[in-house]
Amino acid sequence: MTNTISIQIANAPCSWGVLEFDLPGQKIGYAQVLDEIKETGYAGTELGDWGFMPTEPAALRRELAARELALPGAFVPVDFSKENAHDGGEQLALKTARLMAEAVGNTPFLVLADDNGKDPIRTKNAGRVTPEQSLSPERWGTFCRGVNRIAASVRRETGLRSVFHHHCAGYVETPWEIEQLLQGTDPQLVGLCFDTGHFRFGGGEALEGFRKFQERIWYVHFKDCSPAMHRQSRALGWNYFESLQHGIFCELGQGDVDFAAMVAELKKVNYQGWIVVEQDVLPGMGTPKEYARRNREFLRACGL
Repeated sequence: MTNTISIQIANAPCSWGVLEFDLPGQKIGYAQVLDEIKETGYAGTELGDWGFMPTEPAALRRELAARELALPGAFVPVDFSKENAHDGGEQLALKTARLMAEAVGNTPFLVLADDNGKDPIRTKNAGRVTPEQSLSPERWGTFCRGVNRIAASVRRETGLRSVFHHHCAGYVETPWEIEQLLQGTDPQLVGLCFDTGHFRFGGGEALEGFRKFQERIWYVHFKDCSPAMHRQSRALGWNYFESLQHGIFCELGQGDVDFAAMVAELKKVNYQGWIVVEQDVLPGMGTPKEYARRNREFLRACGL
């Protein structure tokens, strides 16, 4: 018996160098990014950083509708390990969720994450974190309370569901930290945004991780991880941003994430939802549109 699946493929502004980090280089405007996402065969886009796309709901709706693009989610970083950051994080999350809800309805996910790249030790050791660099039990409690609080507020105020994005250079990077986060958060409120590339860079095998956390996975990012850059990052002690600049997240199919196996597993469990392609292409690293086109062609060859 063949499962009936409904998987849609989106891309994200980070594939055009629009990242939450303040990095050097000239960023492309949102109109060109949306045009190129559409032209390279994707059905949707994430929102990008607040202010990158229009922040007035009707204007955002018009830009998406003009290109027949859906809006499956938006990434919102919060310094969850510090309780005094939760108020500001909740305000940003609600502002973002209200924009999406008013523009397209309550179908998108709010993609919560740590405020990655801010802690110097975690940034320095991205891809090679050891257990003693993780949060203390007390700070884990603060972290998880903040995630639960913001997810509950977003659901109550806008109807949107929240997922948490594990991410290198943050406090939820490794497989054991993902497990800790999921144990400390409400499964009715908080799902997992499973990112294949960050999981691999963080020390796990993507297929194994997907199988382990599948019951909490509501949203998927497809990102690849270069084994050559991974080895060099460890050998030379690159920090997260140096790894990015050297192309740690390469084209799909050029790294060591087994996407054919991932696609087969998604079909096996009858995953219903979005896959968002991400390849962090910093300004000057190449032509984002061509990477996006090749990534979409690769996924078609994988059966998506």
